[in-house]
Amino acid sequence: MFSSAIDHKIRSSRSLALRPLWKQQKIAAEGNCPMHLRLTRSYRLSILIFAALCCPQFSPVADGQSQTVRKTLDKLTELQGYPCAKGYAWFFLDGPMRRCTVDREVAFGEATVPAGSMIALTREGKPDFVQLSHDTVISGSNCGGGGWLGLAEGLTTSFYPSGKLKQCFLASDQTVQGVPCMNGGFFGDGMGGGTKFREDGTLASCRLAKDFGKWRRGERFVRVP
Repeated sequence: MFSSAIDHKIRSSRSLALRPLWKQQKIAAEGNCPMHLRLTRSYRLSILIFAALCCPQFSPVADGQSQTVRKTLDKLTELQGYPCAKGYAWFFLDGPMRRCTVDREVAFGEATVPAGSMIALTREGKPDFVQLSHDTVISGSNCGGGGWLGLAEGLTTSFYPSGKLKQCFLASDQTVQGVPCMNGGFFGDGMGGGTKFREDGTLASCRLAKDFGKWRRGERFVRVP
């Protein structure tokens, strides 16, 4: 009898693990989730809180926009020229779209962002930042995307209102305009400022992946105009 009870719990856990994350969370909230999956959820939440406190670029509120409202799109909807996927979208209180997840590959400033990425616009409708669904090369730099905590808590790649690349967290160590810049991962430059560019496209600063001139590995290189 004891063995049968264990087998039942194992089968239940496997069945739940195969369900979508939102379904797992719903079952957990109703109190029907096995203990080890409740702990997994708590662990994810702890990691998210830690990342939000020490690394704002990983935070779901990194855009600093509090005056927005969330709505649910019941189908693919074109908003301000962007194909927003079914699901959540955020809007400024006076109407313009703030954020949505794009349904297909789309031009965003000077970048071409992949389907599944979350784009954010300024109140004036200009490119602000994007959370890429996977690593993407933008203006010669391989910017990090995705993330095991989920897209909404992923790295942000930001732009000037003109659409020019402003900042990205590199997917891996990379030589940018002759400078060895460090990756933007959690154990790289994830707690720093990422790789920054001037609006004319020249490198402004980055954390060094190795010694470079008078700077040592791990120091922040700043290019003098």
